[in-house]
Amino acid sequence: MKDLGAEEQMSNEAFWLFKQLNLHLEQEWKFQPREKGLSLIERTAENENTLCPRLRNAKVEDLWSLTSFFGFTTETFVLAVNILDRFLALMKVKPKHLSCIGVCCFQLAAQIIEEECNIPSTHDVIRISQCKCTVSDLKRMEKIISEKLHFEFKATTALTFLHLYHTIVLCHTSERKEVLNLDKLEAQLKACNCRLVFSKAKPSILALCLLTLEVQTLKSIELFEIVLRVQKHSKISDSDLLYWRELVSKCLADYSSPECCKPDHKKLVWIVSRRTAQNLQNSYCSVPELPTIPEVGCFNESESEDSCEDMSCGEESLSSSPSDLEGNFFFDLKPKSKWKALNCQS
Repeated sequence: MKDLGAEEQMSNEAFWLFKQLNLHLEQEWKFQPREKGLSLIERTAENENTLCPRLRNAKVEDLWSLTSFFGFTTETFVLAVNILDRFLALMKVKPKHLSCIGVCCFQLAAQIIEEECNIPSTHDVIRISQCKCTVSDLKRMEKIISEKLHFEFKATTALTFLHLYHTIVLCHTSERKEVLNLDKLEAQLKACNCRLVFSKAKPSILALCLLTLEVQTLKSIELFEIVLRVQKHSKISDSDLLYWRELVSKCLADYSSPECCKPDHKKLVWIVSRRTAQNLQNSYCSVPELPTIPEVGCFNESESEDSCEDMSCGEESLSSSPSDLEGNFFFDLKPKSKWKALNCQS
């Protein structure tokens, strides 16, 4: 079996990739959540005053929903989860504070990864996430998180290794580039991030588990040999790989089953002012007579947080638009690319 370390001299791209891989392998331990803190959460039973695995996992699913709604990248989601877990592993957090912490982690990750024109205002994030806190609450919490993590937010994550491994494999294979689907691998990583146990795995091992399972599905001998060489270069033992790969395989099998509760994007609902809600409740026939609500989610910041009510879109998902009848009377908080276009134009 050839050593990839020798092959890396074949091209500048390969040399740079392995240089980056070695750098991240050296640094990954710095950005892993404290295992003792994660184990403490794992052993915690559900009650009103302590954080249990179910609440943590549910909050990560909320982060996934927020990331999807605003059209942010997988990198933003994975980094938000990393910041969240690192903080939870350091501090004893009460469940009532988890919502505020989650939104803070989401905003911190977005500020690092996303373009400034695509980042929503704090007011919009509070309304869309239905976080029961104020802007000042978020600022105080952001200060606490920043100090506890020593302002080290940009981290080496499993996604970092997944991208590196994927590119390295494609550099050394004669297979078609589209055979190894990166989007599919990223989606599988998101599913793993929704389980607390995988925060205890080394990012390099978790990424390699996903890659080996996908290569195993493709039944490609060439890809399998390349992955083995990547494993050797990364100094990942067979025992560690087999242990975590079994857990990853079970997680993905559970997640793909119809019984699994996946992130509920329908929890993110359209929000209108109380006055508009009352008018809509009186009669849908009188909709044309209602005053037009400004677009792009504009609202008076002097209004209190209690001066609005939320209205669900019913069975429709966020990616679907409200009906023509209702469309003019909802705040124009649109998901994905539409949200970005509106912010860039403003």
